[in-house]
Amino acid sequence: MSVTRRSLLAAGTIAFSGALGALFSGGSPASARAAARAGGGYGPLLPDPRGLLDLPAGFTYRVLSRAGEPLRSGEGAVPANCDGMAAFDAGGGRVRLVRNHENRATAALRVPAVPGLTYDPGALGGCTALELAADGRVTGERVALAGTAVNCAGGRTPWNTWLSCEETEDRAGSAGYTRDHGYVFEVDPARPHRSGAVPLTAMGRFAHEAVAVDPYRGVVYETEDAFVRPFGLFYRFLPERPLGGAGSLRAGGVLEALRVPGLADLAVVDEPGAQFPVEWVPVPDPSAAGTPIRHQDFGRGGITHAQKLEGCYWGGHGVHFVSSYARRGEGAPADHHGQVWFYDPRRARLRLDVLFGPAADVQLPGDSPDNICLAPDGGLMVCEDGGGAQYVFGVTAGGEVYPVARNADDIGGPGAPEWGEFAGVTFSPDGRTMYVNAYTPGTTFAVTGPWRR
Repeated sequence: MSVTRRSLLAAGTIAFSGALGALFSGGSPASARAAARAGGGYGPLLPDPRGLLDLPAGFTYRVLSRAGEPLRSGEGAVPANCDGMAAFDAGGGRVRLVRNHENRATAALRVPAVPGLTYDPGALGGCTALELAADGRVTGERVALAGTAVNCAGGRTPWNTWLSCEETEDRAGSAGYTRDHGYVFEVDPARPHRSGAVPLTAMGRFAHEAVAVDPYRGVVYETEDAFVRPFGLFYRFLPERPLGGAGSLRAGGVLEALRVPGLADLAVVDEPGAQFPVEWVPVPDPSAAGTPIRHQDFGRGGITHAQKLEGCYWGGHGVHFVSSYARRGEGAPADHHGQVWFYDPRRARLRLDVLFGPAADVQLPGDSPDNICLAPDGGLMVCEDGGGAQYVFGVTAGGEVYPVARNADDIGGPGAPEWGEFAGVTFSPDGRTMYVNAYTPGTTFAVTGPWRR
C-alpha cells in the first residue's frame, strides 16, 4: 500500500467501487450502488501514548493478554503468534474467547502440553481460552488445545465450539513431529477436555486456513492457504451428521472441492459482481496419503485454484471467503491485492464482491486482507497482513472504507520500523466490544467505544 493511500485512510473515510451491499445482504451490485450511504467511519486515528494501538476518539482498549506473561491457570506462559479467534456467550454478560497460536517448530513460546489436550508432544501450536467477566476483566486463561501445528484461523460452529485449523502438511518424522499434521480440531471453549485433541480427518489433510459452517444445512466450507503452485482449493465438507452438535464431525462425511467450469484460477476475475455457476467434485483422497490434495487428479475439467485463500465466514444466506493476493511472479495468471468472494449455496453460484487495491484502484481498501468478520453495523472488518503499517479496516455496506485501528507497537530495528499483522478480529455477542490480536508481539486487545448497530 502506498504512503499516500495510507495517509488518506488515516485521515478519515474514503469511498470505493464494488458490490459491498451484495456482500452483506446477498443483493445485486445494482442494489449495492443504490444503497443509502450511512456515513461510515469514526474519524481519524489518534496516536496512542502507550505506543500500542491507535484508535479513533471515543474508543479505548484494554490489553487482555500478552505473549510471555503467565497464564492464569499456572500451566505456563502465554504462547506466541496469536492468530484466529472467536468470542462466545458465557451467560450473564460473560464472554469466552478462544485464540489460536500459529506456532511452528521454531516457536519460542509454545502452547504448554497439557494431559488430555495434547495431540502431538512434538508440536508447539494450539489454542488458549480466556474467560472475561461482564465488566471485561480477565478472570481465567488456560490451554484449550495443544500439540498441534501452525494453528492459523478456523471458525465457530452453530453449537458454540471452535474449529481450529492447522496450516501445514508436515508429516510425522519432520520438524520434530511424532504424528501427521494438516487437520482441523474441534475445541469446546467451556469444557476443553470434553473435546480433547482429536483430528477431524474426514475434513481433509491440507494447509487449512479458515472454515465457516452453514447454520441451516450443516455444510462446512474450508479454505486452503497455498502460496506456491498449484495453489489452494475451496472445499465443502458434507457431514454424516449435519448440525449434530459437539463431536458430531468425528462421524465423518464427504469432502468436495469447488470447480468453476472454464475457470482454472480465480485470480483472472477482476470485475466485482461477476458471477459463475459452480460444480462440486469429490476429493479423490482426502487423507492425502500419497499426494497433496491440490496435486490430485480431479478428472476431466480439472479443478479451480486460487492463491492464498484465507478468511472465511458465513453471513446472510451464503459463505464469504478471501483470496489474500495473487502474484504473477509466483505463478498466478494475474495480479491482485485481495478478493472477497461470495458463494450462494441455494443458487450454486459464485460471485466476486470486492477487489482490493492498489492494483485495481488507489482508493480501494488495504492490501493482503486476511481474517475478516461482520461488524455490528452489518459491515465488514478486515485484518490487514501486508507491508508497512498494519490496520484493521472497516467497510460499510454503503461502500466506504475507514480505519478502525493501527498497530503502533514498532517491533523493527533503528531506522527500520516494522509492525505485526492483525488477526482474529471478532465481536462480543452483544456487539459492544471488538477483540483483535496483534500477531507479533502476541497481544490480545479488547476495544470498546460507540460501535454502530
